[in-house]
Amino acid sequence: MRHRLLLSICVALALSGCQARQASLPALPAWQGSEGRDPAQLGQIRDLASGQLISPQQMLEQLVDAPRVLVGEKHDNPDQHALQLWLLRALASQRGQGSLLLEMLQPEQQPRVDALAAGGQLPADLPKALAWQDGWDWQWYGPIVREAFELQIPLLAANLSSSEMRQAYRQPVSLQGERSNAPAVKASLLAQVRDGHCGLLPESQLPAMLAVQQQRDRRMAERMMAAPEPALLFAGSYHVRKDLGVPLHLADLGAQGQTKVVLLAEVGERVESGMADYVWFTAAVPEQDYCAQMRKAH
Repeated sequence: MRHRLLLSICVALALSGCQARQASLPALPAWQGSEGRDPAQLGQIRDLASGQLISPQQMLEQLVDAPRVLVGEKHDNPDQHALQLWLLRALASQRGQGSLLLEMLQPEQQPRVDALAAGGQLPADLPKALAWQDGWDWQWYGPIVREAFELQIPLLAANLSSSEMRQAYRQPVSLQGERSNAPAVKASLLAQVRDGHCGLLPESQLPAMLAVQQQRDRRMAERMMAAPEPALLFAGSYHVRKDLGVPLHLADLGAQGQTKVVLLAEVGERVESGMADYVWFTAAVPEQDYCAQMRKAH
């Protein structure tokens, strides 16, 4: 599907110019997932404002001038990490990429990142050198991290530290900002926190968990505003959503210039226009019953 789309664009445009632009882009990765291979949706990119299907090249043309691009992922989908790596390479081929921010990095890791960037040659055991957390599968995130180092793109921690998360839980702080504090936003996030913990958390704990979620979103927004532009953020889908996450905090903080959001979604997922600017559909991974595991541990 994606190759037919690219071909049709070349026919519609001046052929030589289109070929010249595409020649500079990296090859698209092959699909790794095997579930939900719907030929009518797999690999499609939809411009959510217009409802039109577009090609990777067309989407890049819309992203390349944005000072901030946010890409939302499902953490356990390898195809989405492969597309993130493609986006990093493709954007870097079209512009000077100012920085890459990762939800997967915490502030205490930043000195390690900076030392490695300054040192030149990367160590054989890069995860150990970074104090990489086991919760983020290195086989998926490692290629992205290595690419940032190799392209000499500043790599920045976007998350709270563990101690900051504990503090935000114990002593929730109300954030300033009309958009991020809208009742509908808080209600939706609260429902997501409840569902994400399989209904096992006491209702009394939910406000504190919501506070942690929003503190993380606020930190990502602050880090993006301080980062060299153009800035690129990779984070979980709920963090980057225009109607719930970091974009609301950027607006509350007075960020200037465009913020573009790309959601990577599995085929069959419902993504509406208010959530992002673009959605790119990947193969699905087999569903795991995380709730069953949590209930067993509970």
